[in-house]
Amino acid sequence: MSDAERAPEDVPAGSAALPHRILNDGPKPKHQQLREILEEVCTTVLQPGDMLPGERVLEEKYGVSRITVRRAIGDLVASGRLKRARGKGTFVAHAPLVSRLHLASFSAEMAAQNLSASSRILSSSRGPAPDEIADFFGTDRGNQHITLRRLRLGNGRPYAIDNGWYNANVAPDLLENDVYNSVYAILDRVYHVPVTEAEQTVTAVAADEESAQLLDVPPGAPLLRILRQSISVDKPVEWCVSLYRTDRYSLKTLVSRSEDL
Repeated sequence: MSDAERAPEDVPAGSAALPHRILNDGPKPKHQQLREILEEVCTTVLQPGDMLPGERVLEEKYGVSRITVRRAIGDLVASGRLKRARGKGTFVAHAPLVSRLHLASFSAEMAAQNLSASSRILSSSRGPAPDEIADFFGTDRGNQHITLRRLRLGNGRPYAIDNGWYNANVAPDLLENDVYNSVYAILDRVYHVPVTEAEQTVTAVAADEESAQLLDVPPGAPLLRILRQSISVDKPVEWCVSLYRTDRYSLKTLVSRSEDL
């Protein structure tokens, strides 16, 4: 096979990033030894989204067969450590943001996993809220409330779209604050209405053209839709619908046995 006929991942690249290691015949199979080396490279050398050196580079560097290389890479793809892109190569996968269903802002969840949170404001305004949201806020239908739509980023990469409504009775000039960062922190620090409780409803939806473009996924890709209704003690403060990339966000909860089972 000529170089022109090789797939992109077969073109030698990045061999300098690979640690020098001799793979020995022994109780631990060579594909497992190579997998451990690649895990080390993914952790200490490469960043999420970086391309893994090609198969031919790995063969020549470690003196192993193509079958051994593909099995090591396949194991890491199966575990979610690597991700294949057809016609492009194999890349270090993005570790998903894991929410354990505790009450925390997006910024706090990102910080807990050593990711830098930021936002791009898509729209912000003050106007009549939909009837369902006005009812939740306990105000007359048609009353003016605050809406804020943001693209939420982790280390500069899109994770979610937040479409939030905020009760203007408790945060009348919310948009005059730095809403690029945590709105929850603003509600607590400026208005003294910290979010103390929230109800979340999670469903699966398909990305439409707009959300797909914003989140950098194909149209029709699965997304997590999370509706959060938040209160501060006894004051309703937030109604927010978020759309999350499923490869960068997951939900985790502890389930215990009920006494009456």
